[in-house]
Amino acid sequence: MQEQVQEQVQGYLALAPALALFSYFYPAMSKSKPITYQTRVQRLDSMNGMHYLEVPAYVIQELGGKISVRLHCTVNGQLTFPCGPVALGEGKGCISLNKKRMQELGVKYKQEVTVSLIKDSSKYGMEMPEELRELLKQDTEGATRFKLLPPGKQRYVIYYVNQVKDAQRKIERAIKLIENLKKTNIGKESFREMLGKDRARG
Repeated sequence: MQEQVQEQVQGYLALAPALALFSYFYPAMSKSKPITYQTRVQRLDSMNGMHYLEVPAYVIQELGGKISVRLHCTVNGQLTFPCGPVALGEGKGCISLNKKRMQELGVKYKQEVTVSLIKDSSKYGMEMPEELRELLKQDTEGATRFKLLPPGKQRYVIYYVNQVKDAQRKIERAIKLIENLKKTNIGKESFREMLGKDRARG
């Protein structure tokens, strides 16, 4: 059964270049425009020296006036990552910038950067890989169980599959997670069980 599903997923992926070309010429019309501004890499000593990018109050207002909003953040036109601002006080927010991202960007504390923010209008807060999407089309039970997961666990499944670049490995990860998910009790799914590390059914 798994081999049949894998073959069907691979067949669909053979069409991926054509679908990508279609998406290029017919982009989604609902995408909002990015908000771009300059700021400096700052640090919160009260948070173990966590580095962050400030989101000014006027930007928060342009984003709808709410701190709790899912965004895609692009820094210096080099690196884009999903994020959610945390309240900083006085209507401002902050986006954490970990060591790995600072190294990728080649930036340091107090250095000025250009930030572009755009609302994340995707269903899950991140892009679902085509391998997982096609698997869920083929596996009705798996799709039902995935829909019953809390949003955070749905994002975990998507994130885990997206962590590898090779299409074959994405298929393998997707099948592994969904097959293990179907063996868990509804409402009691754990990450360990989905990874096959814990077979407890209590």
